[in-house]
Amino acid sequence: MGHYDAFNDDFSQKIVFQNINKHLNSLEDDYFYHLYLGKNQNDLKAMFGDVKFVCMGGTSKRMQKFAHYMKDVLGYRIPTGLTLNDITQITDRYSMYKVGPILFANHGIGCPSLSILLNEIMKLLHYAGCEDLTFFRIGTCGGIGVEPGTVIITDEAVDGLLRAEYRQYVLGKEKIRETQCDRKLIKDLLKISEEMQIRRKFNVVNGRTLCAHDFYEGQSRIDGVFCDYTREEKLDFLKFCNEKGVVNMEMESLCFAGMLNYAKVKFGIVCVALLNRLENDQITASTELILEYQERPFEIIGEYIRRKIMNNEE
Repeated sequence: MGHYDAFNDDFSQKIVFQNINKHLNSLEDDYFYHLYLGKNQNDLKAMFGDVKFVCMGGTSKRMQKFAHYMKDVLGYRIPTGLTLNDITQITDRYSMYKVGPILFANHGIGCPSLSILLNEIMKLLHYAGCEDLTFFRIGTCGGIGVEPGTVIITDEAVDGLLRAEYRQYVLGKEKIRETQCDRKLIKDLLKISEEMQIRRKFNVVNGRTLCAHDFYEGQSRIDGVFCDYTREEKLDFLKFCNEKGVVNMEMESLCFAGMLNYAKVKFGIVCVALLNRLENDQITASTELILEYQERPFEIIGEYIRRKIMNNEE
């Protein structure tokens, strides 16, 4: 199997996932309980064998919107009387849509929910025999030192102690996995934002992302049910984070980056800031404006995917 270096995008041979569980080969069946799909229950290769891109975000509505957005960008037409179907509609935990070689799924809130989805989707794509995959997380976040509506491309995810490490506890031992994002992919996304003159419409920046375990104390808010620090201490910490290159906070990037780095597959994290945490803890933008903010990452990631698909078809 060829080696893939996430930092120079060097392929010597097509790969799927590195470090994959060796026990999977001996399983007679493998049922993905949270997706209501399975190795023996579905023809995974026929359903998903052509997948090249996996796009994930917190809510099902956002992923459904992005699926429709990409359908229009790629010029795909759905026959009269048919519609984009939620592949996992039997379950109410996650939603999944497919448009050509793009798979869309919502991961819920936080690393545990994301970890479950990533495990089952990665196994699904492994059994389907997919190759040359690129994963994206499209999300919302709290900005640090950036104005609301700014799109942030993550360089690396860090924990609450600013360590670029995803920590898992397995059989009573701590496992540490790296969380740096793909450097070439970051450059490609920034270049696209320049070429499309996206920065004339809204700001696009890149930097470190702090991944917290919760929405309140873990993100230094003073409006949660518990808070034993002052406003000044909160601001001092956020400013310290900003000085260390942190430009946003959310709750999924560590798991996303840690798992996909370990699998040695290409991935990017693109989020939009709903507020500047140096100014406020509560989101005060209107519902209409928030919905518009949420679609801003679509333009950059959508154009990246469109170019890759068009180049492959030429």
